[in-house]
Amino acid sequence: MSFEKFNFDQKIAAGIEACGYTTPTPIQSQAIPEVIKGRDIMGLAQTGTGKTAAFVLPILQKLTQGPRRRVRAVIVAPTRELAEQIHENISQLGCKTGLRSVAVYGGVSKFGQLKMFKSGVEIIVACPGRLLDHLDSRDLDLSGVEMLVLDEADMMFDMGFMPAIKRLMKYLPQKRQNLLFSATMPNEIRHLADSILKDPALVHINHSRPTALVSHKLYRVEKSGKPALLNHIIQDTTVSTALVFTRTKHVAKKLAINLEKAGHRAVALQGNMSQNKRKAAMDGFRLGRFNIMVATDIAARGIDVSGISHVINYDVPATVEAYTHRIGRTGRADQTGEAFTFVTGEDRGIVRQIEQTIGAKMIVQTADIKYSAAPVNNQPAAPGADGNRAGRSADKSGAEARSGSAAPKTPWGSKKAQGRGGEPQRRNGGGQNKASNPRRRRSAPLGVDFSSQPQRAGAKTGRNSA
Repeated sequence: MSFEKFNFDQKIAAGIEACGYTTPTPIQSQAIPEVIKGRDIMGLAQTGTGKTAAFVLPILQKLTQGPRRRVRAVIVAPTRELAEQIHENISQLGCKTGLRSVAVYGGVSKFGQLKMFKSGVEIIVACPGRLLDHLDSRDLDLSGVEMLVLDEADMMFDMGFMPAIKRLMKYLPQKRQNLLFSATMPNEIRHLADSILKDPALVHINHSRPTALVSHKLYRVEKSGKPALLNHIIQDTTVSTALVFTRTKHVAKKLAINLEKAGHRAVALQGNMSQNKRKAAMDGFRLGRFNIMVATDIAARGIDVSGISHVINYDVPATVEAYTHRIGRTGRADQTGEAFTFVTGEDRGIVRQIEQTIGAKMIVQTADIKYSAAPVNNQPAAPGADGNRAGRSADKSGAEARSGSAAPKTPWGSKKAQGRGGEPQRRNGGGQNKASNPRRRRSAPLGVDFSSQPQRAGAKTGRNSA
């Protein structure tokens, strides 16, 4: 099966060939004919399965006929990175058609966007906030829009964009074709779909599970041991290109800085960065100047970088859906990938939910940590398990100082790798450990067996910050 069966315009076919597309994916095979017929679409598929081309190609096909230099299609995306990526895909696939698009989002000057509006574009790819700014200022007329696409609608709901989407509808003509695509479909988004889609064609491609090309591995670790574990994995495994996900912007920034100081080609991507810095980080990661990107969930959607070998969940995501989107950054385009997740005792509830979703138990990994990683959040690194200089000089009252010799190499989770009471030794406080301080909250020790502990109903982590 090839793209020839769709009978695309020759100029579009040339763009497909230039991009190296040969065989349509299942979502493309099922969605493209329905879009060309003019039907509304609800498309659900795993990340990395070609959803973008599933709506970009038929849009280009329909817009090759009809007027030019007026807005005829609007694509709404939740993040700047995703909007920019869709715009780039349109430019590549439609390079021979003469159709023009513009990416519209905040964080940059309106001047360039206004200039494109005045010169005439057929397709607008936008984040809701900046698009509404232009509409409220009467900079833009959408009365001639024929097609509306809501991409990653579940994330738009999670980010609080639904009121903006409803406002946007008032600027659009009632008669139009509506396309809704996502990797997950919570009930709230299903209600939205029911309100805007008319007799839609339903395209479901195993949307609730991550791709089977990704292996899922779990590392049990104390929070304080995460930096050392990450450094160990990056140095001692086959990590070529990795996305590391953290829960907060602050940790993403600090972790990227410390990885860079340790000699890695690392960069951060998080919401506090200016748009120019975010774009520079993405371009550098895509072009290979950086091989490690540390990001919040802002990067869980809209990053289509070929050859990402590993996704590392430094912090467990808040929801199963977020896990699905994170993991979708690897194992794309029929390539295999690995997903590593760092978990503490507090994460066992969400871990079980993830395992139910992927339909298998995560593979439990162990690591023989031989050194200390750079500290994160200005906290000292955990001492190395082999009694290296950082470990010995950190606390002379620790386990290795008491024994008077370097401890043998032991997997994390072993009592030999821990201090008194099964907890890692603190590097300050004269050898006092966490267990001896009743005011400090204890997390589960390394190597805790999640399967033997009762599950907390509705266990959740904090909401990720993008």
